[in-house]
Amino acid sequence: MKMVKNKLKEFMTFRRQGEIKKPISVVKVNDEFILAIYKGEKGPADILIRYRQRLKNGRWSNIRTPKHIHWTVDILIKMFQEEYLTKQFIDELMKIWRREIYSLTQEERDKLELMELLNYDKETLERFKELSSYGEYNVKFLLLLAKLLMLQEKSNYPEGHLFQTLLRKLKEGDDIFSILQTATLKKLT
Repeated sequence: MKMVKNKLKEFMTFRRQGEIKKPISVVKVNDEFILAIYKGEKGPADILIRYRQRLKNGRWSNIRTPKHIHWTVDILIKMFQEEYLTKQFIDELMKIWRREIYSLTQEERDKLELMELLNYDKETLERFKELSSYGEYNVKFLLLLAKLLMLQEKSNYPEGHLFQTLLRKLKEGDDIFSILQTATLKKLT
């Protein structure tokens, strides 16, 4: 197991501005996604999130940076196919924000284990697995990504509310322009 973990860490290591970035933690979410977290630079407990996705040709993508716009569009696709279940999933994400998300310390960030975050939600994964049939991301990846983005926001911007605002707009069915403007961090006009 240690050997596999080390190979995954090596696979998810990248160079940024001449500096080698090695992951704190890596998890192979499933046969489609590998997700990793790294020490960021925005604050003492900042988390950088990166992933690789298996492409249609069977090869792995380059290391990618997930953005709010990516998961937002995925949720919109799921909502178009299964509105009721997707709104329940959004409710679950809102509960996670209220109950589980807090501002990390540097020490907590450095000990964060992605597998633990993923295993914690087996019941939730089972309840929403049908949503994996729609959109780009499966529920397992989306749930872990959402938790990490929430932790990132709470740690870097304790008064921030972007994630909550996006969830609310999605659930309430706001117009697509305002949803996507919020997801791309642009001011509404």
